[in-house]
Amino acid sequence: MQPTWLSIIPPLLAVVLAFITREAIISLAIACLVGVLLMGQGISGFPALITRSLGREDFIWICMGELCIGVLVAFFQRCGAVAMFTQRAGQWAKTRKQVGLLGWALGLFIFFSDYFSPLFVGPVMRNLTDKYRISREKLAYICDSTSAPLVVLVPITGWAVYLSGLTIGMAGIDSKNAAMNLFIHSIPYNFYSILAVVMVGFIASQILPDFGPMRKAEDRTIKTGKVIRDGAVPMMGKELTELEITSSSRPNILLNFLLPVILIVGTNVTTFIILGRASVLESFMLACTMLGIIMWLQRVDNLRGIMQTALVGIKGVMPAVVILALAYCINTVSREMKTAEYVVGITKSWMNPGMLPLAAFIISGFISFATGTSWGTYAIMVPIALPLAFQFNGGTIGSLVFCSLAAVAGGGVFGDHCSPLSDTTVLSSLGSACDHIDHVKTQLPYTLVVAVVVSILYVIFGISFM
Repeated sequence: MQPTWLSIIPPLLAVVLAFITREAIISLAIACLVGVLLMGQGISGFPALITRSLGREDFIWICMGELCIGVLVAFFQRCGAVAMFTQRAGQWAKTRKQVGLLGWALGLFIFFSDYFSPLFVGPVMRNLTDKYRISREKLAYICDSTSAPLVVLVPITGWAVYLSGLTIGMAGIDSKNAAMNLFIHSIPYNFYSILAVVMVGFIASQILPDFGPMRKAEDRTIKTGKVIRDGAVPMMGKELTELEITSSSRPNILLNFLLPVILIVGTNVTTFIILGRASVLESFMLACTMLGIIMWLQRVDNLRGIMQTALVGIKGVMPAVVILALAYCINTVSREMKTAEYVVGITKSWMNPGMLPLAAFIISGFISFATGTSWGTYAIMVPIALPLAFQFNGGTIGSLVFCSLAAVAGGGVFGDHCSPLSDTTVLSSLGSACDHIDHVKTQLPYTLVVAVVVSILYVIFGISFM
C-alpha cells in the first residue's frame, strides 16, 4: 500500500478500543482484522497475518523469554524465595515510602535489560507492596519507568549498540567508535528518559504527590486494602500469583534467590563485554535450570513436582503472551500499511533547525505509540532526523545533531511508555500482576507531564539553533 490517512486507522483503533472496552485482546484482534480488510486481503488474510507476524525470530525470542520468566517466578514462589525476600526486605523497608524507594532502586539495579527489569522487580516486590498497601498500578508504573527509560541512557546495553549502529554511514559517522561517541554525547539531551526515571524517585519518595487515576488507585488501596480494582483482570494468572509455598524444606537466601539473580546479571554483563550483546534469553534458561536442580537437591519437590511448577509458571504468563502476539500482528499491519511513512511524510515540509528537536521527539513518540515499538521507530526516524540535523548544523557534528538523536531516542521511549501495544508495557503489567489497561491509564498522565516539560526544553534548545 501507499501511505495514506487509512494507514493510521488500525493502530489508533486498537488504542481507542482498549481504553473503551478495557479488553486489550479483543481490541487488538478487531484492529488487526480491520487492517487486513483495509489492505484488501479479506477475512482469509487474518490467518496469513498471524503466520507472517509470529513466525519470526524476534517474536519467538521474546516469547521464550517470557516463558522462562514465568518458570523462574514459579520456582521463586514455590521454594519460598519471594516470601523470604519480603521478610528480609521488610526489616529495612517499613513504610510505604521506603518500599516504593526499594522498588525504584531494584529497577535501577537491573540497568541492562528492559525485558528482565519489570519481570524481576514486579514479582519480587509484589508481596511487599501488597503488604504496605501500594496499588498494583503504582508497582507497574515503577517497573515500567525504570526499564526502557533507564536502559536507553546506558552506553553498555543493546539499546546503545542498536541506536549508535543506525547512525553509521550518515552525518559523517564512519565507524562504530564514532557512532558510540555520538550516542554518548547525546545522552545529556535525552530529557524524557532522564526525567522519567527521576520522576519515579520523586513519586516513590513522596516529594511529588500522586495525581490523576493513580491517586484514585492509591486511595482505594490505602482505604480498602484492594491492590487492584473490583473487576480488574491481572495480567499474571492466579495459578502463578497464588502458587503454594513448599513446606518440605527451608529456602536459602543465597542459593534460592541471590545466586540466580547474580547468574542472570553476571551472564548478561559478561556476554555484552565479550560479544557486544547481552545473552538475555540464555541467562534466563540457565537460571531456570540451575534453580530447578537446586530445588530438586533441596527436596522442595520431586522431578514431577518441579515440572508441574514449571507448567504453572508457563500457564501464568499466557495472557501476556497472547497480547504480545496480537501486538506483533498490529505492528505488522502498521508496517505493511506504512503508518510511520505517512506520519513522517506530512511533517517533513515544515521542518527547520529550531523545530527539529521538538518535531523529532513528537513524531517519534507518535510512531512508537501507534506501533508499540521503540526500535522500529528508531529505524525509521534516525535516518531522517540525523542527516537533517547534520545539514542544518553546517555539515558538522554539534549540539543540534546530539540533541536530535536524543530527541528520537526519548520520543521512542515516550510513545512506547504510553502505548498499550508496547511489549515493555505488557511486561510491566505482567510482572506486577496488574490489569493491563489500568496500568496504561494510570501511567499516562505521568508520562504526559514529563513529555510537556521535555517539549518546552526542546523548544528552548531549538531557539538557540535558529
